[in-house]
Amino acid sequence: MGKDLKGRELGKGLYQRKDGRYEARTKINGSDVSIYGFNLRELKKEFQELKEEAQNSIDFRRKHITLNEWFEEWFQTYKLPVVKETSVYPMKNKFYGSFGKYLGERKLCDITNIDIQSVINQMSSDGRAVSSMREALGRMRECMESARNNQILSINPCFEISVPWENRQVTRRFLSREEQNTFLKTVEHSWYKEMFYLMFLTGMRIGEVGGLMWKDVDFNEKCLRINRSLSCQYEYGKKMLCLLSPKTHNSYRKIPFFGEAEEMLLQQKAKTDCLKKALGNRFRATGEYADLVFVTTMGSPVLRYHAEKEIKKVVKEINEQEAFESVQEQREPHYFEDMYPHAIRHTFCSRYFEAEMQPKVVQSIMGHQHYSTTIDIYTHVSESRYQEEIGKFGRAVEPEEAESKEPEKEQSFWLGQTFGGDMGAVLLLGSGLHILKEISYDWCGSEKKRRAGAWTATSRQL
Repeated sequence: MGKDLKGRELGKGLYQRKDGRYEARTKINGSDVSIYGFNLRELKKEFQELKEEAQNSIDFRRKHITLNEWFEEWFQTYKLPVVKETSVYPMKNKFYGSFGKYLGERKLCDITNIDIQSVINQMSSDGRAVSSMREALGRMRECMESARNNQILSINPCFEISVPWENRQVTRRFLSREEQNTFLKTVEHSWYKEMFYLMFLTGMRIGEVGGLMWKDVDFNEKCLRINRSLSCQYEYGKKMLCLLSPKTHNSYRKIPFFGEAEEMLLQQKAKTDCLKKALGNRFRATGEYADLVFVTTMGSPVLRYHAEKEIKKVVKEINEQEAFESVQEQREPHYFEDMYPHAIRHTFCSRYFEAEMQPKVVQSIMGHQHYSTTIDIYTHVSESRYQEEIGKFGRAVEPEEAESKEPEKEQSFWLGQTFGGDMGAVLLLGSGLHILKEISYDWCGSEKKRRAGAWTATSRQL
């Protein structure tokens, strides 16, 4: 029996809290029924109604479930079994940073269309990216649609929501042939030389490069097999490193050795073996990571952080050298633009389009799930090739081919026979009739020689 603050008994399931409010609490059909209020009489009446409703309805808890509670149940049931382990934390974090933050404590059945729109408007006011808003709305819509299918809601309030449009074209960085050569020359003495060469020769994602193992390298068939990806992220402040399956089912693929790929792999093998021998027990890549192809100078797995850091060093070195040379040559410097590891993947794809390789083949090597990704994202070609392709397009209406007219010009003729006087002459040469003007010739004293003289004339075709 519960009591009030003065020690008086209130009845089963009732008691008074320190803040003066009364609480009625019980468990029905495995669900907690709880209600608060300052008016004891009204509280008892409402409590009785809730108990009767709970006794007559198995789904009482779901009718009073909050958005955050339903999201957890939905995520555990529908999403957790199918999404990658590394995707769980980011997906939850994005939800609780958007709709979970503003509507999480609201009852699911009380959320309306205008509430959803208000959250989107608030996110826009906070400066959130359009892509972030669309992703959050998509997940919220999916979650609420499941609630409708489970008869918790009668309608899904997430439709007909206005999301701001962002008229911004994404500029993807890729290297020209000259930039690629400059970059590779600069990494010639870097510990990561072989890794960068292989990235330019295979187009692998940085996670796939980090997860590549020697058992995936087939020197007999001259190819690499992509079977896993190395992932590193922070969850609740803790660094999580793990080997995962590739991004999509198309990411499982075989990449043939292109160019210097085999040479680079053999160099990397020799270098890694020497490092293991030199470090001994201090070699950090142990256990499931012991067979990795690319490691740091201390034998740790190569992560995105290491690649990005090394790229920044290379770009800085290139620009310092360019600044020095531009001063010496008294010209404007042409600085190397910043880049990121995925830009090398863009560059690989661009090189093969420049070589006129079939898009389907490129899609297979790149491991894209959708053909449209290969075409829409990676059809970068160099500026010179771009102008070349534009030049192939002609006029809307091509002019009719007119008879070519020879411009008037001085020509030398050997005249065998002339007709007419000194003011002009008509000369028949083959089948063409010419009128000769301003005829000049060398008087040699005799008419015979004059007829056989070398004449210089300006002529036009009749």
